[in-house]
Amino acid sequence: MPTVLILGASSDMSVAIARKFAEHGYNIQLAARRPDQLKPIQSDLVIRYPVQCSLHAFDALQFSSHQSFFDALVPKPEVTVCVFGIMDDEEKAFDDWSLTQRMIDTNYTGAVSILTAASKYYITQKSGTIIGISSVAGERGRQSKLIYGSAKAAFSAYLSGLRNKLYKQNIHVLTVKPGFVYTRMTENIALPKPLTAHPAEVAQAVYNAAEKKKNVIYVKWFWRYIMTIIKSIPEFQFKKMNL
Repeated sequence: MPTVLILGASSDMSVAIARKFAEHGYNIQLAARRPDQLKPIQSDLVIRYPVQCSLHAFDALQFSSHQSFFDALVPKPEVTVCVFGIMDDEEKAFDDWSLTQRMIDTNYTGAVSILTAASKYYITQKSGTIIGISSVAGERGRQSKLIYGSAKAAFSAYLSGLRNKLYKQNIHVLTVKPGFVYTRMTENIALPKPLTAHPAEVAQAVYNAAEKKKNVIYVKWFWRYIMTIIKSIPEFQFKKMNL
């Protein structure tokens, strides 16, 4: 049976993605800072599906440990999914560099670090799939998502370059842009229902896109057109807008 590694496995999206892959016969490796807290998820997966599920300690901000973390995985995953991320209050982050750095390092630096480790292994195998959960917030800089959006923009650019680098090695790199999603991270935000996905929708879109070897997907198709419109606004006008 193939194996999928879920990095940042405590989030609502991660749990949904793990269930979707388990439903299709993948063994699951759940990785998070506090793996003991994943035991209920582990139990649920092995009860629901005829798969194995292991728990692993992983900290996105401990860059020096990432290579050894991946090297120690047995078996090595055929699919690596990077789901972890953080979205702090932007005004607080603007005034507090430690919050800014945490957002950048979690959403970009940590993701690049662990996915580079995975990539080096997949190159030796001439196969593998890497999935990165990015964001539509990275498509144009806005004051309301100044740091988060810029970090996600960088992550999307990294995934694009990685896709280009690994294509000839038979390694698939998928960029996922969910748009608004109902999760614990957004529970205090008033989200527009027609534009907002549920974690299960994200999971289904991720699995389907991985199977079809898509390059970049928007979980809800209309986000592609929304962002096209936003990106088409001239900068002299855009800078005056309250977005």
